[in-house]
Formats: sequence, structure tokens, C-alpha cells
Amino acid sequence: MKKLLNEKLLVTYAVLVGITLVGLILIKELNISYPVRVTTSQASDLSVVGEGKVEVVPDQASLEAGILVANATTIEAAQAEINEKNNAIVNSLKKLGVEAKDIKTSNYSVNPNQDFSAGRTGNITGYTGNVTISVTIRNIENVAQISQAVTDAGANQVYNVQYSVDNPEKFREEARNKAIQNAKEQAEKLADSLGIRLGKVVNVVESSPNSSPIMPYARLSAESAMGGSNAPDLQPGSQEITSVVTLYFEKK
Repeated sequence: MKKLLNEKLLVTYAVLVGITLVGLILIKELNISYPVRVTTSQASDLSVVGEGKVEVVPDQASLEAGILVANATTIEAAQAEINEKNNAIVNSLKKLGVEAKDIKTSNYSVNPNQDFSAGRTGNITGYTGNVTISVTIRNIENVAQISQAVTDAGANQVYNVQYSVDNPEKFREEARNKAIQNAKEQAEKLADSLGIRLGKVVNVVESSPNSSPIMPYARLSAESAMGGSNAPDLQPGSQEITSVVTLYFEKK
């Protein structure tokens, strides 16, 4: 009896070893990673893309006024002329109601003019200075007036006139709502054509192709920025804010 029991145990052990070996061989041959993990997922049955657009008229503008001083005899003379014109421009802007936070001075520099015809070191023949004043204009009706004011105050360049929307978020929300409505309408038409019933929306993905839109800019010379027959007729145009929404529906 004991001998028979031992033989059964040996047979059982051999079978288990055999099954284990076969399993290991299958894992190797079929390139199965260990441990094996089984997962289940439930995907949405229908996804539809909708688009919404809103046309917006820009409500603010910006421009840059440049001051260029050429052939000053000394560094001090170049700085004095730049400072005088810079201060005159800033004062003229403030008189027109432009706040200090909307006026920024940058690119202030004074460089020597060198003549290299006499040698490699070059002789200093004078000094050139320049500065840029950036202006944000909250009332776009004042763009032409401000362009003329900075020119009258000493700017010899007016450029990068740009129009934009101060708070585009409220318009993006409107475009998003239109995109959602558009996606729902398309989903209903598609479901009707396919003979299916839509369930609840289980996921929403939004993309905004023009999240930071900027209007094209114009470049003006000092002469065209001044009044008279050469004054530019600046138009802000319109700006299109777009939202693209993908809705994922359950299918009943």
C-alpha cells in the first residue's frame, strides 16, 4: 500500500513538472511577458468633432516708436538728445491719457561710428544712439492720433502697429459652446442615419487652433504717421477665434 502511494505521488509530481515545463516553453516561444496581466476596457461607441467660430473686432492696439540719433559728436551729446526725445514722447503719451503701465522703454543704446579706412583699429567719427518706446493703446480710435503725437515729439520711426483682443477668454467660451452644439447636431444626424440611439457624453476633448491670435501689423514711416494727406487709414479688421471640440457618446 505504501509503495503504491509513493508511486502515485511520483506520477503526480512528474505531471506537475511536465505542465510547468510546457508552460515555460510556451512563454518563451510566444514571447509572453511575465506575469501575465489581463485587463478590460470600455471604449466609447461614437465620437464626433464639432467646430465653433466667433468673429471679434479687436479692442486694443500696440505700436513701437523708435528714436535714432546719428553722428553725435560725443557720447554725452547722443545720450542727451535721446533722453530729450524719449521724455518728450512719454510726456505726450501721458497727455493723451496713456497710463505709465502701458509705456515701455527698451533697446536703449549708444554706439561709436568707426572709420576703418585708415587702419584695423578704426577712428571714431561720432556716435549713434537709439531707443524704442512700446505703447499699448486701450482705445483703438486713438491709434492715428498717438502715431502722430510720438512723431511730433521726436520719433523718426513708428512700426509694429498691431491689433488684438484684450480678453479673448469670453469669446473662446462662446466659440466652445458653438462647437459643442455643432458636435451634438452632427452626432444626432449620424445616429439617425445609422439607426442607433445615443447615450450620455462620456468624454470631451477641446482644442483651440488660434489660442493666441495676433492681428497682422503695419509699418509706418515718420512721414506717413504724421497728419495730412499722407496719414494712414488704419483699420483693425476682425479676428476669428475658433474652438474644436470632440464629444464621445455612449451607444444605447
